[in-house]
Amino acid sequence: MEIVTTAAQEAFLREFHARHPAATSSMMSHGRAPDGRSSYEILRDHVTGHLRVLDLGCGDGFLLDLLAEAGHQVTGVDLSSADLALARQRPALHGVPLATGRAQELPFPDGGFDACVSHMAFMLMPDIDQVTAEVARVLVPGGRLALILSGGGAGGSGSYELFQKLIRPALDGAPPEQRIPPLGDNRTLHRDGIDEILVPAGFSPVAWTTEPIDLGGTAEQVWARLSAIYNFMPLDQAVVRSIEEEFLAQATQLADADGRIPCTMNVHLAVTGRS
Repeated sequence: MEIVTTAAQEAFLREFHARHPAATSSMMSHGRAPDGRSSYEILRDHVTGHLRVLDLGCGDGFLLDLLAEAGHQVTGVDLSSADLALARQRPALHGVPLATGRAQELPFPDGGFDACVSHMAFMLMPDIDQVTAEVARVLVPGGRLALILSGGGAGGSGSYELFQKLIRPALDGAPPEQRIPPLGDNRTLHRDGIDEILVPAGFSPVAWTTEPIDLGGTAEQVWARLSAIYNFMPLDQAVVRSIEEEFLAQATQLADADGRIPCTMNVHLAVTGRS
């Protein structure tokens, strides 16, 4: 079995986000839960009352912007200098500490934050037990940790399921040089696994909920949101274009009376506190 190093995983993530800065927010900022909030707004609302907030894997600063506007004192850290360059252009983040760094070696003092948030990033991080130890270190006792994690398809026969069906043969049949390295720790994808990671580091068992996120729109909009995935970067781009053509042709058949293409994915929300 091939051993994939942390360095190789992080090098891939840096390269992807250098080529595609703001990929995550371009996909997820359009999505809405049944109550009308985005997954970013859901995360923001779970740290209300916690003044100093660290965004772990802050990307282009979309969530930091929301937190700053809500009155929090915010700090961001991310592997990607390209994403952080976009974050620094946000008016609400002028003067905000934004560090290029690794979650396994946070450049912050002990007890420097009242809360930590991470949107669609914690699940990608290698050496997750070390990440968790670092988060526990920089949080005050009683500090809150709130995570948004990928939950996959929401079921049904929408365009998310169509997309997954179309890409699977291409990904399974790709030669080794067109495959991405394994990313993250699979324990982050379910509640028991998250508790297995967090509880030994001094966190309480998580409160866990699953939210369906509506990413629907025109066929082209849905494709743009769903195709912002890591797997497509090394894949033969002729194959990607072929998948796009087939997706657009089939997705159009799913349109409602207003021409909108349904697309729903789940995210998991995990919230806990440091003891």
